[in-house]
Amino acid sequence: MSTVRLVMACGDYDITRPLVDGVVTPKGVDLVTMTYPSPQRHWRMLKHHEFDIAEMSLGSFVAKRSRGEDDLVAIPVFPHRRFRHGYAFVSAAAGVTEAADFAGRTVGVRSWQTTAGVWLRGILAEHHGMDLTAVRWIAQDGEDVPLELPPGLSLETVTPGEDVVNGCVNGDVAGLIYPELPGPVLAGEPTIRRIFPDPRQAEQDYYRSTGIFPIMHVVAIRADVAERYPWLPRNLMDAFDAAKATAMRRLQDPRTVSLAWLRALQEEERALLGPDPWHYGLDDSNAHTLQTFLRYALEQGVASRALTPEELFHPATLENPPAYV
Repeated sequence: MSTVRLVMACGDYDITRPLVDGVVTPKGVDLVTMTYPSPQRHWRMLKHHEFDIAEMSLGSFVAKRSRGEDDLVAIPVFPHRRFRHGYAFVSAAAGVTEAADFAGRTVGVRSWQTTAGVWLRGILAEHHGMDLTAVRWIAQDGEDVPLELPPGLSLETVTPGEDVVNGCVNGDVAGLIYPELPGPVLAGEPTIRRIFPDPRQAEQDYYRSTGIFPIMHVVAIRADVAERYPWLPRNLMDAFDAAKATAMRRLQDPRTVSLAWLRALQEEERALLGPDPWHYGLDDSNAHTLQTFLRYALEQGVASRALTPEELFHPATLENPPAYV
């Protein structure tokens, strides 16, 4: 059978590895898969359409979609999710003990539309009393998709040669909302600490309260490719499902992961998050998660208009095709 040769960029995760290795292939596709770190992958897809398919930032995709840019279309596949309470940091020199204390202070971010930042700012505002308009925000990087923030939100970019992490170390920046762990935290230095002393407990409490396991990334297809091959979005979604199932079967064997308490960790996670926390598709749970993110994105100016989850995805992926019983 002849196939279509397409190029995909994604992260190197256990649930994508079967696609990367060619163990799973989308029906009708000769898939060339490349793995890249998130910032490079997102930028190259957003700016230059270098790939036919790419895992990309939910924040940047929503920013484009809300502004009428329809050069990309997503499928409801979410290769990367992460709880984010452990990524809110405070300078030891700042005298901040809770999120509400950031009023009148400077807080650093990677960029405004970074998905982790949208989630965490929204969570801190909705659940922990942080007034986003009372903070002076400073970004390390520019925006992949140009934004206009709502009145009341103040965002600047660091002076060339300066660094928001170093600013947090010396106390010029009171805190950080960051997508990765800053170097001083990884090194165990006392100059920066987490605002939630027990982030795992905070994240578990958040899930019990909201039912949300935050979605970070979606899979996007160039719109011209999806139009040329209208069967591709559904076939690609099926392939991601098959890759995830392959990875989960592998995890059933404790020999595949060098963790002493793997089974206990798996059982603890399932007891809270259910049998498949990484599930794809636009079911009620994922719709609720996306509705929350879209509300935060609109409030923070990442989205320029209100969007529904359905507006993000190719229509062929929003319904399940009939099957034999």
